[in-house]
Amino acid sequence: MKPAFEQAIFQERLRQARYTFNTALIASTSFATISVVGAVMLMLGTASEGAVMASTGMVGTMECIRLAKDANDRLDDLLSE
Repeated sequence: MKPAFEQAIFQERLRQARYTFNTALIASTSFATISVVGAVMLMLGTASEGAVMASTGMVGTMECIRLAKDANDRLDDLLSE
């Protein structure tokens, strides 16, 4: 059985990983929406604004996916300890 201090650290790291994953999921959804709006703008002929929105959305989405992967990796590390 783990000491109370180690258990508290484990619980805090688990809480932080959950919040990071949830935040990344919300932000990823937002950026994906921005990407879709940018793509629609490109199709409608507003190329410069659409290109900026689509590229910004894609970069943001990729960063959020990286954050979610990091949170998942931290949980995997916790399970292996």
